[in-house]
Amino acid sequence: MKDGAIVRVPLIAGNWKMFKTATEAEETTSQLIRLVSDVENVEIMIAPPFTALSIVAGLTKDSRVDLGAQNLHWAKEGAFTGEISAAMLVSAGCKYVIVGHSERRQYFGETDHTVNQKIHAASLSGLVPILCVGETEMQRDEKKTFSVLDKQIENGLEGLTFDALHPLVVAYEPVWAIGTGKSATPDQVQEVHLYLRNLIEKMFGNILAKATRILYGGSVKPDNVSELMALPDVDGALVGGASLQADSFSKIIHF
Repeated sequence: MKDGAIVRVPLIAGNWKMFKTATEAEETTSQLIRLVSDVENVEIMIAPPFTALSIVAGLTKDSRVDLGAQNLHWAKEGAFTGEISAAMLVSAGCKYVIVGHSERRQYFGETDHTVNQKIHAASLSGLVPILCVGETEMQRDEKKTFSVLDKQIENGLEGLTFDALHPLVVAYEPVWAIGTGKSATPDQVQEVHLYLRNLIEKMFGNILAKATRILYGGSVKPDNVSELMALPDVDGALVGGASLQADSFSKIIHF
């Protein structure tokens, strides 16, 4: 996508969540690499479980597919049982890391403050953070969508600089549309994406606002991705369930 002199290459990212053993991840990744070998001018990322990162890294090297992680800890190292650091992700071959997904916020106590710490850690290590934001159905019904997004963006990016945030990816995921089969209307999506871009411009300036890719996530499927990608401020998609099968994910990538 073009905005002035800046070209935002679309990013289609797959979040595999807590699915796939190492063997299953290997099979799906191999299939996907074959199916997307013809893709140009679209970046592709998959985020498998931690247990499959090293296997998937070996497969995706020199392919059209980049590797991402689903989470990280903000500390460089320490007594944090069950956690994983940015350096560990980099050494495993990751380029991207998802930060602040609504499921992390809902089930594991993630806050805007911990999201902020994680984005600091990711940027310092050279990982590209994908910052997830979005409102619940109740918040939308109460017309609090924009106030919720203000808080998530402003607190999540507090203390960060232009240099630290370039590149930055933001994923708008209305919580009420994740895994429910519901999807925001194109008008709703464009309204929010433009709002987020204007908010980033207010905080960090026009250059970062134009360069930041804003993805939509929330029941993205092969039959609705084309309409979403035609919107001027949609720069890709963060895909959950439809990314678990190589054929359906490939159809989304070939939007």
